[in-house]
Amino acid sequence: MTLLVNGEQHDLEVTTLKEVVTHFGLQEGLVVTEVNGTIIDRSEWIDTEVKEGMKIELVHFVGGG
Repeated sequence: MTLLVNGEQHDLEVTTLKEVVTHFGLQEGLVVTEVNGTIIDRSEWIDTEVKEGMKIELVHFVGGG
């Protein structure tokens, strides 16, 4: 299915938001997700089904100094 992730179209074979995060290889504890303008709590990722055309924003925090 085609999803808009961080402003870019991606064709992904996923069914849940958790699978989207995993697909991009992001560390779950450092990611905030937003779907169609709503922030989704990490505990809800596995139950959040993704559908064609959804707009998903993934914000990955990076430490450094």
